[in-house]
Amino acid sequence: MALKDQISQHISPALQEAGFFLEDINLASPGHHRNVTVIVDGESSLTLDQVTVASKLVSELLDEAAFMGETPFTLEVTSPGIDRPLTLPRHFAKNHDRLLKVTKSDGDVVIGRVLSNTDSAVTLSVVDKKEEREVTIALTDIKRAQVEVEFNRKDGQK
Repeated sequence: MALKDQISQHISPALQEAGFFLEDINLASPGHHRNVTVIVDGESSLTLDQVTVASKLVSELLDEAAFMGETPFTLEVTSPGIDRPLTLPRHFAKNHDRLLKVTKSDGDVVIGRVLSNTDSAVTLSVVDKKEEREVTIALTDIKRAQVEVEFNRKDGQK
């Protein structure tokens, strides 16, 4: 079994019990050292204190894991960045009322604010030519979805 899979199986239950989701693990091995980056998320945006809790938890688990071997490693635990693609229903729910750029499988691009989502679709409020409309897109029809950064949102929201 690949090291990434071993790490995932070893830390996922403890992270879930602590209220976190394991998003991804990235491994790099420059020379005789290993860099382990663990990306965790929560139901809402994580605070620095929450990332610290997750970091301590993962560190303790990996320090005692025999499969890590004798190779020294550096651990980084982080939350997903704003540029992370949205792929799961919980990603869309977490970003309710945020502006998204969705590239559909057919190449069409839709930019709109998340109104709601289900396990199979997301509904956006789209403004075209000063006319607002709702667009529902099946998650299976999404090639890529990403939060659009808004610096000057007028209503003071996210």
